[in-house]
Amino acid sequence: MKIIFLDASTIGDVPNMDEIRRLGDYAEYPVTSHEQCAERLAGADIAIVNKVIINRDVMTASPRLRLVCVAATGMNNIDMECAAEKGITVKNVAGYSTESVAQVTFSMVLELLTRTHYYNEYIQSGEYSSSPIFTHLAMPFRELANKQYGIIGLGAIGKRVAAIAEAFGAHVCYYSTSGRNLDNPYKHLHLNELLQTSDIVSIHASLNEQTRNLVGMSQLQMMKISALLVNAGRGGIVDEAALAEAIDSGIIAGAGLDVFTQEPLPSGHPLLTVRKKHKLLLLPHIAWASVEARTLLVSRIAENIRSFMEVTVLT
Repeated sequence: MKIIFLDASTIGDVPNMDEIRRLGDYAEYPVTSHEQCAERLAGADIAIVNKVIINRDVMTASPRLRLVCVAATGMNNIDMECAAEKGITVKNVAGYSTESVAQVTFSMVLELLTRTHYYNEYIQSGEYSSSPIFTHLAMPFRELANKQYGIIGLGAIGKRVAAIAEAFGAHVCYYSTSGRNLDNPYKHLHLNELLQTSDIVSIHASLNEQTRNLVGMSQLQMMKISALLVNAGRGGIVDEAALAEAIDSGIIAGAGLDVFTQEPLPSGHPLLTVRKKHKLLLLPHIAWASVEARTLLVSRIAENIRSFMEVTVLT
């Protein structure tokens, strides 16, 4: 079978790519525009995509296409209705990045709380060498222990974040964006109460009609002025212009974001022009992408292809 990976650069250099390469007639492209999809999928039986949009036009122009493997969990870039009509199987990969996202979440939380980057720069600048005392107290930091850690979206990643927060001695509560995930050992709060009472608010929800623009200026104004907001879920959940204003006006103490409504961030974006830059931590959508997570992702894509081939041969 002919296998085409349309945006292979989005998963980087992964040590086990041969797991996929040896499954068929394989070719890859670093990136693919929408206009290039039809030509590159000509004769393809299987497409692998991360963010490339596979819509009705692409499927119609690719008559041999039988399987779309999404190199991610979210499938917003696939026209699922059209795929069903045309008998095209769509398979994603879930659960591969739980540890990676949880780790990066706490790297943001702890950096915002502890300011280790500031202290490193202080020493490397030479200022510490001329200090009359052994320590430096100009940038006070706070502990995570005994703080309320509010989680928006308590799926697999949210639960892992909750467990780590508890290990630090924080008190965990959560808000279910669907209203159905209520059977958990943590205290469930309505969104407004969670925002009003939490010291750290961590977002781990998917983007849908219930979560789009969930946190805007009115919600930010509910939060403590000492509170931190971290979004490791999806861009579009937080109003980014409102967040930039909230940072500069002191409505909240700081924020860390790994995801954005538009990726990459366009030049001149409000988050790039924040004056109080030390209160804002921005990462280029990398929380999912530890070496271990990407290796597991490739293995599970290969599993999806193998299982599809087995069923196809049998039928």
